[in-house]
Amino acid sequence: MKFSTITATLLAIFFSLKLNAVNEFCGIRNVAFQGGESTTYKVFYTLAGVYIGAGEASFNVNLTNLNGKPVYHLIGDGKTYSFYDSFFKVRDRYESFIDTASLQPYRFIRKVDEGGYKKFQTVNFDHAKNKAISNEGTFNVPNCVQDVVSAIYYARNIDFNKYKPGDKIYFNMFLDNETFNLYIRYLGKETIKTKYGKFRAIKFKPLLVKGTIFEGGEKMVVWVSDDGNKIPLRIESPISVGSVKVDMMNYKNLRYPLSSLISLN
Repeated sequence: MKFSTITATLLAIFFSLKLNAVNEFCGIRNVAFQGGESTTYKVFYTLAGVYIGAGEASFNVNLTNLNGKPVYHLIGDGKTYSFYDSFFKVRDRYESFIDTASLQPYRFIRKVDEGGYKKFQTVNFDHAKNKAISNEGTFNVPNCVQDVVSAIYYARNIDFNKYKPGDKIYFNMFLDNETFNLYIRYLGKETIKTKYGKFRAIKFKPLLVKGTIFEGGEKMVVWVSDDGNKIPLRIESPISVGSVKVDMMNYKNLRYPLSSLISLN
């Protein structure tokens, strides 16, 4: 099986968003999530039109302190199911510690084990000096820079009602010792039926950078709940061999009722 990380499949919503900061989103305030929130996703891999459950990812939000500052500790874990471990075993963990007021990241931790490839990286952000300090060195970063985990929660606070279908929304993101400039394109609202149920959803496409797994361009499609939570409901994307579909399967401790849910399956 040729897809890289189960967690990165979900993170790829914003993986390539490498975003060119727009002052409008500097210092955005959190109105979408809270400490104790947890969401779980199932990742389906398809080849020749047949979808098979290949793994799962979970995301959790905890309130804690880092260097005397109150932070949200965001954790993303991903793994393949045991049946697939002999083909391509994945055990990944991504963490981000973000300021509870500005949602800017202070620390990013990446620990991946993917088919024998292992990597551990820690990045500390000094926003006063616009620096990111990783295991490999110190790098200049722009204002309002995000990491791949903080970007997901940051973007959940975007007011999509301010945009028209086709509009682009820009961000800054630091990944693998680089800062990238990409966007998501807002596509509008629609009703979608997932493995969990039927939802009113907000739809958009992230501009992806071509890599070993995902194709470049606007080929990935993302749906998030059209309510105050804006949790990801479904992601679909072609990959190097076949395609993937990710569906939200469970949640708890959301900040608001999941009012976008029309009916359960």
